Amino acid sequence: MDFRLTEEERMVQSTAREFARKDLAPVAAEANEEGVFPDAIYAQLGELGFLGMTLPEEYGGVGFGNVSLVLVLEEISRVCASTAVTLSVHNSLTNAAILKWGSEELKRTFLPRLAAGEILGAYALTEPSAGSDVSAVRTSAEKRGDEFILNGTKLFISTGDKAGAIVVFARTDPNDRTRGMTAFIVEPSFEGFSVGKKEDKLGLRASTTVELVFEDCRVPASHVLGETGEGMQIALALLDGGRIGIAAQSLGIAQAALDEAVLFARGREQFGKRIVDFQGTRWKIADMATGLDAARLLVYRAASMRDAGEPVVREASMAKLFASTVANRIAYDALQMHGGVGYTKEYLVERLFRDARVLEIYEGTSEIQRLVISRNVLDEYDRLYPAE
Repeated sequence: MDFRLTEEERMVQSTAREFARKDLAPVAAEANEEGVFPDAIYAQLGELGFLGMTLPEEYGGVGFGNVSLVLVLEEISRVCASTAVTLSVHNSLTNAAILKWGSEELKRTFLPRLAAGEILGAYALTEPSAGSDVSAVRTSAEKRGDEFILNGTKLFISTGDKAGAIVVFARTDPNDRTRGMTAFIVEPSFEGFSVGKKEDKLGLRASTTVELVFEDCRVPASHVLGETGEGMQIALALLDGGRIGIAAQSLGIAQAALDEAVLFARGREQFGKRIVDFQGTRWKIADMATGLDAARLLVYRAASMRDAGEPVVREASMAKLFASTVANRIAYDALQMHGGVGYTKEYLVERLFRDARVLEIYEGTSEIQRLVISRNVLDEYDRLYPAE
């Protein structure tokens, strides 16, 4: 399999890197410290085409593939993982949902605005009783004439307070756990919709995470994605792309942590020599770099397979599991290499350490990824070697 980037992909990577270093880096530290949402940055992302990466040109996108999206997310994450998670959700979940399951009317209404950055996208699945167990969603959707009435609460929704198009999953049949859920596009102007608590998070502080409340929220029937009852299938299909996006975010955080570790080790002296010249430090750097490259290959493989239209359930979960684990290990080692100063906000590695922690939790915990992977592997063995 050829993992060399095309000329187009290298151009996309270079553009994202330049934007991240020139425009994002000067504001990232303050944005994450203050917990603000840098609206001007997202306007620039729209101008660059990064908010419509995989959308066709007819809907205002740039028509690039998932590999290009991964490259953008990786470069943005090296500077500000908060910006990258919003970018990932916007492309991998909201845009993808409307493009694949939206009616032509929904596509024409939302996709050009999403691609241009006029509005942002969000994805609302998690609830107080439904995290890893998607089938436990309790938010209800009752059909009344040409509307659905939604009631319930969603938790931990990235950019939910800033989004203009929110993919919401609600139960249309309380007695059917697999075919009883439906996906909707909800606009914040809808009657009965409100934003609740804003979370005060450990990391990713420049990305808002909020509670969404639906109290007799009136959603037009025309805003259903796919067919009534297809919500579970849609949610699970979208998570493949979402997991690749978070895996790409993991690469960016890990690369930034490795960069910080090497630069610090080259300049710091102890016992009469640079700490980078100690064998223990060099072996640690070797392990960090090897893990990062292995993770990068897994992520690029999953993205390229998705571009080819191949099933990527196992590959996406492997990429997300391994990349998120590697990112946390590299961030830990990078902070340890800094010693006491790494524990202060004076150094970037402190933020990278905090931002990395959630990678093993959202878009499916590491435990869920292992369940998905093992189930897929065992199913393959059952096909190849059926029990007698």
